[in-house]
Amino acid sequence: MNPDPAGTTKTEVKGATLPPRFGSSEVPAARATQDRIDIPEFAPSLEPEGDITPDRFLDRELSWLAFNARVLELAEDPDLFLLERVNFLSIFASNLDEFFMVRVAGLKRRIATGLAVPSPAGLSPIEVLEQIGDAARKLQERHARVFAEQIRPALAYEHIHLMRWDELDDEAQHRLSIMFGEKVFPILTPLAVDPAHPFPYISGLSLNLAVIVRNPVSEKELFARVKVPDQLPRLISIDGPRAGAVPGRVARFIALEEVIAVHLDKLFPGMEVMEHHTFRVTRNEDVEVEEDDAENLLQALEKELLRRRFGPPVRLEVTTDINPNIRALLVRELGVEESEVYSVPAPLDLRGLSVIGGIDRADLHYPKHVPHTSRYLNESETAKAANVFAAMRRRDILLHHPYDSFSTSVQAFLEQAAADPKVQAIKQTLYRTSGDSPIVDALIDAAEAGKQVLALVEIKARFDEQANISWARKLEQAGVHVVYGIVGLKTHCKLSLVVRQEVDGLRRYCHIGTGNYHPRTARYYEDLGLLTSNEQVGEDLSKLFNQLSGYAPKSTFKRLLVAPRSVRSGLIDRIETEIRNARAGITARVQIKVNSMVDEAIIDSLYRASQAGVKVDVIVRGICSLRPGVPGLSENITVRSILGRFLEHSRVFAFANGNDPVVYIGSADMMHRNLDRRVEALVQLSSREDIAEVLDLLRRYMDPGTASWHLDNQGHWTRFHRADDGTPLLDIQSWLLASRSRQRAVARR
Repeated sequence: MNPDPAGTTKTEVKGATLPPRFGSSEVPAARATQDRIDIPEFAPSLEPEGDITPDRFLDRELSWLAFNARVLELAEDPDLFLLERVNFLSIFASNLDEFFMVRVAGLKRRIATGLAVPSPAGLSPIEVLEQIGDAARKLQERHARVFAEQIRPALAYEHIHLMRWDELDDEAQHRLSIMFGEKVFPILTPLAVDPAHPFPYISGLSLNLAVIVRNPVSEKELFARVKVPDQLPRLISIDGPRAGAVPGRVARFIALEEVIAVHLDKLFPGMEVMEHHTFRVTRNEDVEVEEDDAENLLQALEKELLRRRFGPPVRLEVTTDINPNIRALLVRELGVEESEVYSVPAPLDLRGLSVIGGIDRADLHYPKHVPHTSRYLNESETAKAANVFAAMRRRDILLHHPYDSFSTSVQAFLEQAAADPKVQAIKQTLYRTSGDSPIVDALIDAAEAGKQVLALVEIKARFDEQANISWARKLEQAGVHVVYGIVGLKTHCKLSLVVRQEVDGLRRYCHIGTGNYHPRTARYYEDLGLLTSNEQVGEDLSKLFNQLSGYAPKSTFKRLLVAPRSVRSGLIDRIETEIRNARAGITARVQIKVNSMVDEAIIDSLYRASQAGVKVDVIVRGICSLRPGVPGLSENITVRSILGRFLEHSRVFAFANGNDPVVYIGSADMMHRNLDRRVEALVQLSSREDIAEVLDLLRRYMDPGTASWHLDNQGHWTRFHRADDGTPLLDIQSWLLASRSRQRAVARR
């Protein structure tokens, strides 16, 4: 094996040699791009080498499928509110679509071009693809069974029915036929397939009818395709939009494709409709722009978005009752392999269940939640909006969304900054935001008021590219200075900087968060954010924004860790400190909460910590390549996952540091893309009270009495949500909702 580049002592693990800094905590060899910042190459040292045992990692793709299986478990849970279970079924389907569009498509592309390499888990690309196929097929079949055997009967019990045409009475059929003629028929386009009409292009994720018609004169059978319009609701309410909102009143729905199918004779007059079947194609819809060669990133991305529609197919979904000849035709014409065909019972595309999941039945949903204003922003009971700047001068304010209101904190911060004549400048990153964003409106208002406004819009945010292009142009037209970040890197950090003229000079007010500036998702994404007027943080953000908008490659930071330079190395340095403390008999512990834990260098540093006796807690929502509980490697590492009403999205990194805890929050997950190919920022908390609050939160997440999924050393996740006596374990999200209500009640006294 090659000598360790750091020249440090190696550790023997199960007969394998494990370098203390696998992949190195330092930034790998870098290249300069436009003299702005050194962008690290994708580190080849992250691949297993020599005799290093590869089985210490779990495969990331299979781990993602295990995450989606946990989502499906929520849909299967009879203790959850019924319409929330319906929503989890829809979320599962949407998640799986994106997995195929991006991850499976990318793997297939790398295999086809010869660029695929074995995974860190030791699997060849073909093995990974085969295992994905097996696991995804079982999950799709299970998904369909849950709907057919559990959810559909439970909905019927609540008088909510997904109907077939022949189950409807004459009056309902008549109304639907009129609706078809007025709203559906005019936008349908039947496409024939014959010597004069080639097989049509099938757009990704569209639902289609494969139709066989017969010419009664020649008795020849012909094939045609009819696309189910995606601009119309997938499920049509038969009894009106409010029918399902009244308990006990029947609410009937019918799939749009079912209505189209019974009226196919209207589309093919003079022909006999022999049979029809639904099918669906998933295509490669990832976007690639070679930025170094793009004179105008905005225009280049717009062209690439047009090409996205024509990506190669990666999955064909058909119903189990499809005619084998039609199936063979689709396979041949679409150019897919048999292994890429997924047969499931009708109806296909259960994303459409979100229509039913959205029924306003309070008894079938989680109780309504109204976020409270942070007690530090509104210390006295008053209807008057809090002065955010005054509150930030008093102390740092740690926000926990959605328990703390986004609109009365972060949104109010930017709106007050836009309206305040003392504010001189506002600088803001925007990775994802909503179509009617008050954040965008506030930036426009500030620019129109003559303030210096900088917006860094990440137009390469996956599947939000088109929306972000629109907001970038809208901001530019209002006079906002819009930049698109650093060539070669996505800007994923969540930052706001406001510069205000005060009596004693200019003061900087900052917000650093773990989630996007998106008012709608802030209502159901769990995130942390810090509002602070700390001078060091303000200085750090000024430097970072200068990097993002200008030329400042040599910037150093005091309270921030910034990727791609210092997040990985900074965290590993902290972990190494815990290792030294443990060996010296000093209190040592590492606690990490992320969406994904994949980066091999970080994982190996955690393995070293475990071997040194450091207790390591990892809370991960999605992918986890770390294998906990392996004797001699990771027996001191515990991994938990929490899914529920809110999407756990915050990233937290806590270190005991010899009883002087150090805690960071920020935007970075432990993945190659975050640490090497994105601008990410973590901020170190300084308030003892905030640090204690975060540590208590992590303790409750890991508590054996809290409902969660546990990961074992074989990569299997097991749900623990009931005690041995059958009583429910603590739902941490419900507890936090109740906790905020208790805090507000105390504040009122």
